[in-house]
Order: sequence, then structure tokens, then C-alpha cells
Amino acid sequence: MSETPAVDHGAVDHHGTEHWHRPLRHIRGADLSGDTTQTSGMKRLEAVSGKTVGSRKVWMGETHVGPATNSGDHHHGEAETAIYVKSGNPVFVFAEGDQEVRLETGPGDYIFVPPYVPHREENPGDEPAVVVIARSSQEGVVVNLPSLWAPVEVPLDGD
Repeated sequence: MSETPAVDHGAVDHHGTEHWHRPLRHIRGADLSGDTTQTSGMKRLEAVSGKTVGSRKVWMGETHVGPATNSGDHHHGEAETAIYVKSGNPVFVFAEGDQEVRLETGPGDYIFVPPYVPHREENPGDEPAVVVIARSSQEGVVVNLPSLWAPVEVPLDGD
């Protein structure tokens, strides 16, 4: 029977604890923080971020859009954004050429927003729309824009 080689699972912190032995963090829904960048017409609530739990590569939270309300146009910089529709029927709007494209969603649907893509959320319904958001950055990057066609500065190494 062969012996399994030892595997180095990474660094040891200054207290001598391996990084995989750090505690999990539990954020209760009632404890989400509104202390994050906001866009008109919506309320972002932060759950997981560098500020709240010390995350380094992910931001996660909720966005609430009231009935018959639209957010302002915005993008999320270099962050990729994944969205899960929890309740309501939000519409995600972006520009493709000179056309406005509208993605109508419902509970259980997902949306992917690539880096630097201007978009907005709309809630044409009569109940609040709530979505769960995950981003590939440790903070909630939001760049508010005057329109979907506003010029966006993308770094040379950006997508």
C-alpha cells in the first residue's frame, strides 16, 4: 500500500493557524449593511465584502428596487456580476449598438453582467424586486452614468 504524500495547503498566519482553519462567517439577513455605493432608484445591501468579513475576491449582497421604479444607469468597473432574482420581476436594460435591450426576469432567473457594461434595473411591477448579487471584487464597485451610451473608460488590459 502506497503512502499518500503530504500536501501543503498554503500559508500559516501569524498565530500559527493554517488558513483553512479560519472561522466561517455567518451574516444574518437582518444584519446586511447599506453602507455601500448606491445608485438612484435602488437600495444596495452588503453582506460579504472586504469591509464586512475580510473577503479578498468576492462581494455579495442584495439589491431592492421598489415598485414602478428604475435605477440610474451604471456599471461595475472590472467586476463580473452574477445576479439571482429572489422576488419580483425586474427588467435588466443595456445598450446593444443603438438599441436598448430589455431582459425580463422572474424569481429563480439569473443574469450575468460582464465588466464595464452600462446597464440599469427596472421594476415595472407593483411589488418590490429583490435580487442577490455576487461580484468578482471585494467591494461593491459602482460607477454611475448619465446614460447607457455614456463613454466608459476601460483600462488597456481590461475586457
